[in-house]
Formats: sequence, C-alpha cells, structure tokens
Amino acid sequence: MYPILKKEFNSFFASPIGYLVISVFLLLNGLFLWIFKDEFNILNAGFADLNPFFFLAPWVFLFLIPAITMKSFAEEFNAGTIEILKTKPITDWQIVFGKFSAFLLLIIVALLPTLTYVFTIYQLGTPVGNLDIGSTIGAYIGLLFLAATYTAIGLFTSTLSKNQIVAFILGIFITFILYYGFEAISSSFGNKGFAFQQFGIKEHFKSISRGVIDTRDILYFVSITFFFLFITKQQLSNE
Repeated sequence: MYPILKKEFNSFFASPIGYLVISVFLLLNGLFLWIFKDEFNILNAGFADLNPFFFLAPWVFLFLIPAITMKSFAEEFNAGTIEILKTKPITDWQIVFGKFSAFLLLIIVALLPTLTYVFTIYQLGTPVGNLDIGSTIGAYIGLLFLAATYTAIGLFTSTLSKNQIVAFILGIFITFILYYGFEAISSSFGNKGFAFQQFGIKEHFKSISRGVIDTRDILYFVSITFFFLFITKQQLSNE
C-alpha cells in the first residue's frame, strides 16, 4: 500500500495539481471569510467564531475532492496502466487504500494552513482566547471524516467511467445527495423528517462540530467510507 500512496502523493506535487488544490481551497475560503463583505465574513460577524469556515468547507470540498479524485482510476483505465498495476505483487485492497490515503493526505495538507484562522480568531477575541476550542477541534475532526467520505465516493465514481468529466459529475452528484439531499427531503416532512436527516452527512458533521464526539457519528462516517471503498474494490476486481 505504501508504494501506491507514495507514488500518488508525489505525483500531486510533480505536477501543478497539488499546488492548485491547496491554492483553490485557501483562496475560496479566504475570499469569503476575510475579503467579501457578506454573511460569511468573520471580521464583520462581531464575535470570535469559525462557524462560517466550517459551513463553507464542506461545500468547497464537494466540488474540489471529486475534481482531484476523478482521475484516480479513470486515467488508469483509459491509459491501460491498470493492467500493469494489477500485475504487481499487491492486492486490489492495497491499490484502493493506497490511492485513498494519498488523496486524503493531500486534503490534510490543504487544511493545515487554515489553522492560522484559529490563531487569528483566538487573538481577535475579547478577551484574547475567547474561542470555543472544544467545538473547533470537533469541527476539524468532522472535516477529516467528511473529507474521507468524499474521497471514497470520488474513488468509486472514478471506476465507473474512463471519462474523467463523467466521474467528476457523478462524484458531485452523489456527495451532494448524501450531504444535503436527505436534509432537503426531511424538510418536506416537518417534524417527522428527522429520521431522513440521520441518513445525511450534514447532520452527523454538525453533531461532531458541536465538540461532542459521538460514537454514532463516527460509526456513520466509517461505515459510509468503507462501503464506498468496498464497492470501489469490487469494481476494480471486475476489470
């Protein structure tokens, strides 16, 4: 698994992809959080809070992660290199987990610079340090789980077509349905729609973001992630 991880991760920074992903993620969040005079601007909020960032990040990831994972297997299938890869002394699971780990590591690298937001808000608080550290840590943990789920979905959709654009569109569609679709459906049922919300990623992400690490939320993310990695492996085995 490690050779696949190393190869994939190094390839990000051997080309503009890795730098582009990090730059786009930081630029979009930076513009909305610090520059644009809108409801997400932290400086205009009047209180030390990173909630705007944790609201925006899942939506940015919804487009960004499918954009970087779309080539993971589609490119291999299109170029015919998947046959060479499968002749190596590695299992299909090692291929899947190697690629999954590489993409997730890239997302973690993209998230690291955002820790400056935490320091900035910490310093801007009145008094200094007036920031809910517990919920902030919980929200970052939630983002990691959410990124893992998005990555697993992106890997799966990349096995469905040799066309990277098709994989990209399918990735956005599935992640959107899982993140927001169930909440939208639940709103149509009023108070009875709570059960539908529990199937959606957003509800579990919001729960962790409150700073409460509930095993039900962790189990949800792990289950969804493993499910998509499993069907990715099945798709790979059928090739």
